[in-house]
Amino acid sequence: MALHRPSGRWHLGLGLSLITVCMWGALPIALKITLQEMDGLTITWYRFFVAALLLGSYLGARRQIPSLRGRAPAVYLLLVLAILGLGCNYVFYILGLFRVSPGAAQVLIQLAPALSMLGFLVVFKERFSAIQWSGLVVMTSGMLLFFHNKLVEILTTFGDYSVGAVLITLAALTWAIYALAQKQLLNAMSSAEILIVVYCGSTLLLLPSAEPATILQLGDLHLGLLAFCAVNTLVAYGAFSEALSHWEASRVSAVISLTPMATLLLTGIGSALWSEVVPPEELTGLAWAGAVLVVTGSMMTALGRPASV
Repeated sequence: MALHRPSGRWHLGLGLSLITVCMWGALPIALKITLQEMDGLTITWYRFFVAALLLGSYLGARRQIPSLRGRAPAVYLLLVLAILGLGCNYVFYILGLFRVSPGAAQVLIQLAPALSMLGFLVVFKERFSAIQWSGLVVMTSGMLLFFHNKLVEILTTFGDYSVGAVLITLAALTWAIYALAQKQLLNAMSSAEILIVVYCGSTLLLLPSAEPATILQLGDLHLGLLAFCAVNTLVAYGAFSEALSHWEASRVSAVISLTPMATLLLTGIGSALWSEVVPPEELTGLAWAGAVLVVTGSMMTALGRPASV
């Protein structure tokens, strides 16, 4: 199977990446509040179920439901990896989010684009300039600075916060596996075809562990947030998949690294307007400096284009 190459329409790829940033920036805040009334596995099941229903209805109306018959064996393997990768990513992430704040979760999940970038360098032979490599170092340093007052706890104890950090790290690893599989699948299937298979597969995979009937116990606020989380799944990953079609995957991943700042900004706005629902992020000056370094490193990695490209 030939390696996938982007279309080169970088403006479109950048715009779609920024849509993903906005959707993912708001997501952990909505998930954190929804976790007050519904367990994480059921929330995740609904996210996949609604996304599969909406995207399936759209593809069905256009008579574009994909057939999996007669595909190359490599396609089946990649689809299994994509389903397991994204499904596990969602589960690990929400279980970790239950134990840490939205901002902390979004900073730590930036291991995902870092891991996927390294994978893209090896598998897809994408190249980094010196500026991009420096940006990756700056971004990593920023993450360490952001967690400076939690590092000892994370590394020396195995309390609730440490468990949350480990779970989100696993979410980052499984997301990188999904991203690698999804990008290669673009040679054989469209992004919409890949996503409908992943959504349906993940819905079936999580059904035995979910309790869908608990939706009847939700109030208007939590029901609305659950709906937002479900629609967020479709919009964010649809934009992400299309961005990979038009822009180098390493650059898409770098732009998505801006997500923590979007989360911190939205948390600040939410806590100022609705403090009883959205608790503020209690960050030190060093933590804010770390967040800025994460953004700076992300932009360096995204914009440090090799001269030969």
